[in-house]
Order: sequence, then structure tokens, then C-alpha cells
Amino acid sequence: MIERQIVALGGGGFSMEKRPHLDDFVLNLARRHGKPRICFIATASGDNDFYIRRFYESFPPSRAAATCLRLYERTVNDLRAFVLEQDVIYVGGGATANLLAVWRVHRLDRALRDAWRRGVVMAGVSAGAICWFEDGITDSFGMPFRALNDGLGFLRGGFCPHYDGESARQRILRRLVRRGLPSTFAADDGAALHFVGTRLKEVVSSRPDARARIVHLRRGKVVEDEFKVRYLGTGSSARAKS
Repeated sequence: MIERQIVALGGGGFSMEKRPHLDDFVLNLARRHGKPRICFIATASGDNDFYIRRFYESFPPSRAAATCLRLYERTVNDLRAFVLEQDVIYVGGGATANLLAVWRVHRLDRALRDAWRRGVVMAGVSAGAICWFEDGITDSFGMPFRALNDGLGFLRGGFCPHYDGESARQRILRRLVRRGLPSTFAADDGAALHFVGTRLKEVVSSRPDARARIVHLRRGKVVEDEFKVRYLGTGSSARAKS
């Protein structure tokens, strides 16, 4: 049975950490044993060369069969065939709104939805995590943070990355939820949410203190319910959902 999988990183991975825990977790979900095919999409950063170089350095041939899909200087004609050849799609951070606009112009959003349904693992950090949801908290339009209102909708609700690293996100997210933003998953740097189908399977982390929660309304009040977290490093850490 084909499993549809998404891993949404609140922060971390090769672009932020030396420890490979979260990236290894994503690779281990791949259908292909041995050297999985992983494709980096850096649209949100404008296909930043330094970011792409970091990706290739972090996924050498000994670890995976790595490739990159550029859209600002596109060379791939059949996007659907290209993404279907991959085991993992890994989306980088940057401007979520710009990412979505460019994907839709090239119809990459449709190709990715098809690939997800066929078992290609979708993963991403920050903007690359927000994009899979219906909504999210973004600085794509400048500061202050605001609601995106235009995600792909593979997953219901919203997503907020960097919850412990950027305190303004916490205040603004709670305000937006009070005003009608859908229930929103909020993840610290180093925390990643693993969805199978459209349901959250587990939360994993590369830091013992990284947390994840869902922020939503309960009886007219904004509440944060924390999820259990499985620490991927030495030892273990788990927190009960409150």
C-alpha cells in the first residue's frame, strides 16, 4: 500500500545544523533502499547558489543520489516525470509566497501532488514546510508576520516554523488564531512533524528540548497542546500532549 508522507521541519536540517538527525530521518523514509534519490528545490530562496551547494555537500554520493530542480533557470522539460523519479523532495526555506507563485506558474504544484500520492516523500524546512498546509505564518510580505492564506492544502490547517527562535511568531500566531486562523502546528527549530496520509504520526527532534504543539481555539480561548517528541540523538525525550 502506497503511503503519502510529509515531514515538516520547524527549523534545522543541513541548512541550520551540523547534526544530521533530521535529514537522516527523512532519508530513511524513502522507498528505495541503499542510496535514495533526493531532490532539493530552492525556489523560496531564488535558487540561491550557496544554499544549493550546502545541499550537495550534505548529501554526497556516499549518502544519496542528490539532484536539484531549478526553476529560475529551468532545464527540466517534463517536471512530472522528473519528480516521480525521486524518492524524496526536500524544499528549502525562504519566501513562501514567492515559492508558491513560481510553482504554480510552472505547474510544479500539480506534479508534486501527484508524486506525493504515489509515495514520494515530501519534506521541507520553514517555507518548505509551510507550503504543504492550507495556511501558515510568513514574513514573505515583509514584517510583521502575517497569515499566508494560500498554501497547497496537502495538509489541513496551518504551520508555523521557528516557534522558539522568533518570539514575534508566538504573539502573532495567537492573535491570528483568535481572529479565525485555522488550527496551526507550531514547531521549534530542531523539531519535525511526520505526517502519514493527512494524519500526524509522530514528532521527532534533533535537540532534546525542541518542542511542537498545535495552537487552536478551545471554548473561545487560544490554547497550545504539546505533542510527544521523540529525540533522535543519544537517549530519548518525550513530552505528553497537554
